[in-house]
Amino acid sequence: QLQASGGGLVQAGGSLRLSCVASGGTLRGYSMGWFRQAPGKEREFVVGIRWPGSTTTLADSLKGRFSISRDMMKNTVYLQMNSLKPEDTAIYYCAIGSRIIYSMMGVPSSYDHWGQGTQVTVSS
Repeated sequence: QLQASGGGLVQAGGSLRLSCVASGGTLRGYSMGWFRQAPGKEREFVVGIRWPGSTTTLADSLKGRFSISRDMMKNTVYLQMNSLKPEDTAIYYCAIGSRIIYSMMGVPSSYDHWGQGTQVTVSS
């Protein structure tokens, strides 16, 4: 089970770090991704980190502001978000999947398990 946390209300320009814990299991063997969904919009890929290895891929529009990391000892993946903008407001979801090739990291259907989402609201 994936449990996402760390969302909240932040002013534009601020930062948040989201966490996603795999409770009762392990992240070993899984690629991990963060997606977001704003009201009335489709789910959008944010960033992913592949297994095996640590190759990351980030949505072009978010480069320089968002990053992903993981702590395998804590079975936790993090999403660091800096210089937040009102348009970053969305529900953020973490997901894991096995045997995801790099080119498919941004496709939601590549992932097998999803967390419940955490709301991020950025005020102007």
